[in-house]
Amino acid sequence: MNVYTSKYSRLPGSSYAEALSHARQEYNVIAHSTKRQPYVKSKYFNGNKVFLNVFWDHVMQKRLKERTRRLRFYRAALDVLRHSQITPETTFNADDRNISLHRFYGITKDGIYFCVQVKEDKRTGRKDFMSVFDRKPR
Repeated sequence: MNVYTSKYSRLPGSSYAEALSHARQEYNVIAHSTKRQPYVKSKYFNGNKVFLNVFWDHVMQKRLKERTRRLRFYRAALDVLRHSQITPETTFNADDRNISLHRFYGITKDGIYFCVQVKEDKRTGRKDFMSVFDRKPR
């Protein structure tokens, strides 16, 4: 499977507070560039918007150690969303065929594989950045 090589390494910090601080700095740069919902434009989706708010709700449901680990990949995940043109793994929700889940694989500058999940609603065309976590491609 093809993997996008990000030009960024993981965010610094070993504690949750440090990782959250660095991730929020990245998020705030994007959030202040728009009046409404923060988004990045994706090359894979032909320049369409991928909204970022769902990620923060999702990551807050995780345990503290897991939150820290996921937040450290935030900058690299945004790089993959913006610049990757590699076809992701796509699966459909068994309950609702209108929801598809795209998994983009990437590798950080410091050599760690990770996966970025984007949820797409086929009816509305809305795409949401769901999650990022460390994982080797299959």
